[in-house]
Amino acid sequence: MYAVIETGGKQYRVTEGDVINVEKLDAEVGKTLTIKEVLILEKDDETVVGAPYVTGASVKAEVVEIGKAKKVVIYKYKAKKDSKKKQGHRQPYTQLKIKSIAVRASKKKADEPAEAAE
Repeated sequence: MYAVIETGGKQYRVTEGDVINVEKLDAEVGKTLTIKEVLILEKDDETVVGAPYVTGASVKAEVVEIGKAKKVVIYKYKAKKDSKKKQGHRQPYTQLKIKSIAVRASKKKADEPAEAAE
């Protein structure tokens, strides 16, 4: 069973027990988060694709760590102009451990006709 979730403007394919680094979230270490932005859900060789999200699906994750990634050095240089600029950047991240992928059964059946409004 796996799910494709969306957080921080990016998409991640996750299964239970995975540890992923996502864009920084407002949460504390040890807290449990519920991510309801599930784009694709695969269970028992049956794939459900959301439009845009799968209704009734959620992913529970525990915040393991909040930190910063390795430094990326940006160096700009213009030849013959005696111009140079060195800059560094460390992207903050939140490390999540996926605890469970939950699917809630939908009460509305797909083959029921919708009532026409008059």
